[in-house]
Amino acid sequence: MVLAAGGWPGWWTVAWVTAAMAGARHLPRGLLRAGELTALAAAGAALMFVAAWMLNPLCLKLAPLALVFLVGYSYTKYVTWTSHWILGFTDGIAAAGGWVAVCERLDPPALVLWFALTVWIAGFDLIYACQDVAFDRARGLHSVPARFGVAAALAAARVNHVLTAAALGGLGVLMGLGPLYWVGWLAIAGLLAYEHSLVRADDLSRLDMAFFNVNGYIAVIALVSVVIGLRR
Repeated sequence: MVLAAGGWPGWWTVAWVTAAMAGARHLPRGLLRAGELTALAAAGAALMFVAAWMLNPLCLKLAPLALVFLVGYSYTKYVTWTSHWILGFTDGIAAAGGWVAVCERLDPPALVLWFALTVWIAGFDLIYACQDVAFDRARGLHSVPARFGVAAALAAARVNHVLTAAALGGLGVLMGLGPLYWVGWLAIAGLLAYEHSLVRADDLSRLDMAFFNVNGYIAVIALVSVVIGLRR
């Protein structure tokens, strides 16, 4: 939203985009029965559609497609090892949706950002899935580590994160972001490299640090870099 608006997009847009994102998520924690969870999910979907309607016609038209991915992505591990990229693509919808909420169209920078999120999230999901190989194989679930092995999964994760850095660089060029954005970009590239130095096929003992800590830093740096990068 900040990129699309070239700054603060306004409280109306922020409020309804936040409502749409809240409606698209629910957190079952074993505290509710199945029927209650179904009702909660239906209410969340309704809120997402109301928010999309309040934003603009294109948001409303695209909302059903977004809902298909939001509901369906968690089931893809039952059928395909490409589930890591489907997860990334689904989370990337939030960025594309934010752009559409502001501009009522999908411009090239939005697509580049969507791609960056897809490969970033797929990359760290590949790393995280390496600890679940035995579980996935025992239950017939699909993932790259379970299908091809941990070493192959880590190699694929590295490729995805190289693509992430490249896409974020392309985003900076397309948007004409200022020098401070590139400082943040260098920090993100360095953190991605550090993340991969923490895990090896024969040593996943620091996987939690690579998955949770480093990616948390990257998310914050990316946001701050974009905001200050708009000040050319």
